[in-house]
Amino acid sequence: MDRRSFIKILGGGIAATAPATALLTACKQTSGPAESDGSSSMTMRVNPNTGDTVSLLGYGMMRLPELPDGEPQGGAETGPFDQEMINRQVDYALAHGVNYFDTAPVYCRGLSERCTGIALKRHPRKSYYIATKLSNFDTALWSLEESKNMFETSLKELQTDYIDYLLLHSTGGGGRDEQGNPLDGLETCKRRFIDNGLTDWLTEQKNAGRIRNLGFSWHGDYRAFELLLQLHDEGRYHWDFVQIELNYLDWYYANEINRSNVDAALLYAELEKRGIPAVIMEPLLGGRLANVTDNIAAELKARDPEATIASWAFRFAGTPKGVLTVLSGMTYMEHLQENVATYSPLKPVSKEEHEFLMHIAEEIFGHQEIPCTACQYCMPCPYGINIPAIFAHYNKCIREGNIKESNQDPDYRRARRAFLVGYDRSVPRLRQASQCIGCGQCTTHCPQQIRIPRELHKIDAYVEQLKRESDII
Repeated sequence: MDRRSFIKILGGGIAATAPATALLTACKQTSGPAESDGSSSMTMRVNPNTGDTVSLLGYGMMRLPELPDGEPQGGAETGPFDQEMINRQVDYALAHGVNYFDTAPVYCRGLSERCTGIALKRHPRKSYYIATKLSNFDTALWSLEESKNMFETSLKELQTDYIDYLLLHSTGGGGRDEQGNPLDGLETCKRRFIDNGLTDWLTEQKNAGRIRNLGFSWHGDYRAFELLLQLHDEGRYHWDFVQIELNYLDWYYANEINRSNVDAALLYAELEKRGIPAVIMEPLLGGRLANVTDNIAAELKARDPEATIASWAFRFAGTPKGVLTVLSGMTYMEHLQENVATYSPLKPVSKEEHEFLMHIAEEIFGHQEIPCTACQYCMPCPYGINIPAIFAHYNKCIREGNIKESNQDPDYRRARRAFLVGYDRSVPRLRQASQCIGCGQCTTHCPQQIRIPRELHKIDAYVEQLKRESDII
């Protein structure tokens, strides 16, 4: 029996009947927010550890709207970000039941916490939950003192005396030691959070009321995930929640897309059996599940003509009972409005719909896109390469059928031109894959464990091949 078959038997699929123990530890579902304008029907979940009533839709403050001309607004306080629009979107979210706002010191060029704090400070503190992270990625920040300073800075930027949900950020990601030598995810996790006494100190802050819920987000090295759960089981630390990547493609295909990843079904099962609520990131897999190929979009529309493509993914992510909230980085008001509608209230994915989405996932997996979510953790590249834009163009061309295996394909000339013209338009020449020297700095920061230099070199080789074949056109 292969691992996926075993997980299917163990978990039974998210639409299957849950065992009694799982029902006891699941996040209780209610209708309507604790505080709103009274008109919302947002689905809410209750954290079984703390009693917090949390909106099923969480606002990810990772991709904030920017000013059209990029000029700083109101001085340099919020840089190029459109604080007026951020305020409007936060107001709309709160009025429609959204009360969980997720940020981090490293988001939006270091300005996300500040923008979030400005927007939320205009509302009663008890009307929302703030989630932020200990993003001590750089070796210089691994000392206890530097990590303490990061936490204190977050409080100041967010204009608050306490953090509702504090996460150890990206606990499975690799790093480098003081000499610049690469470290695996397990060793990096130990040095960033355990060996330096940081998590002990954060636990003290929780006991003092400066942190209400303590948890971690995980990408990468599964041994780090296992270590942190082991420490929970042993009673050294208590995790009130854990943030994982979960969507209908990653449910059974995360490991097959990238051997360094772990299927979401397994991650969720490990949390559920411990009664640890799951916070979900990447429900759209960086937009990939909202921008599917035409034939897959047609299948989804045939199944439900009224549903948007993205709503299928959000419904899937919100269906498991142990999910506390599903994060979405909503840059535009229309995205916020659509996602609010999907969860007001949630229509859980049925058993038949679950099987249908597993079929869709199998079709998507066959396209073999680069699993980039445009999180920007790999940026800035020291050589100026726009890594997310390159991967986005490559994946877009796969979805649109503009990458052909043979130059004998009748549609090859059109596809070749579409790829090359689109590449130059979306990525300036000096920021293209040809500039990569393979330093590997980006790889250690990638939550998806993508071998970025390898993928960039493959894309560059493909581009050079297309350019050499000019005789075909």
